[in-house]
Parts: sequence; structure tokens; C-alpha cells
Amino acid sequence: MSILQKISLGYFVALMIAASLNYIPGLTDDQGLAFGIFALDLFDDALHVASALWALSAGLIGHRASRIFLVIFGALYLGDGVFGFFTGYGYLDMGIFTNPSAGMSFTLPRVFANLPHVALGGFALWAGLRWGQA
Repeated sequence: MSILQKISLGYFVALMIAASLNYIPGLTDDQGLAFGIFALDLFDDALHVASALWALSAGLIGHRASRIFLVIFGALYLGDGVFGFFTGYGYLDMGIFTNPSAGMSFTLPRVFANLPHVALGGFALWAGLRWGQA
């Protein structure tokens, strides 16, 4: 099993954890915010699960499939996090199309809400490009 396959399987676990945040008692507050910072809805959960299943499939299929997953997912997820800093919303959940821009901000809640996308997306893209050749 290649390093990219192992990374893809790690993304499967991370994305399934992200999809489960709303369903773990004590992680959401009275307003439905996970960790008191951001709200995840059914559409967000579905995107996380679909991405997790893509990661699992890629990891089990092979090195090339894992590279494709990491590069495409990484670019999309990284971009979504960057948009979150600039507008307050991402494009993967169509938030930039359904909400007016909240403007650029680096407040703590905005950083905590977008940093996972930037970090996970950036690492996935880097790993797929760095270790992409078999």
C-alpha cells in the first residue's frame, strides 16, 4: 500500500468524523453550532460523507486513484477554505451563492471554521503532487 493510499484512508476517517460532529452529544451548543463556532447542516454532512466514501474508494483502489482524489479534493477543499476567509462562506455547500458576502475576516471563529479546510485541502494537494509519481 502506497503512502498516498494510506493518506486517502486517513482522509476517510477525518471526513467521517467531520460528518458525525452534529450527532455527538455535547459538541453542539443550544444554537446548533459545533464547538460553538460553526453550523453543519444535512447538506454539509452529505458532502463530508460523499468525500469520505471517495477517499475510501481511492485508498482501496490504488496509488493512482489516491493521487487523483488528493489533488482534486485538495484543490477544491483548499479553495473552499480560502473563500471562507474572504466571504464568510464556501462554494462547496453553495454558501457563496445563497448568502451575501460577510467580508474578509480573520477573527477567531472564522479562523477555526476555515482552518480545517485550508489545512486538510492544502496537505491533500501537496501530498498528491509531491508523492504522485509511483
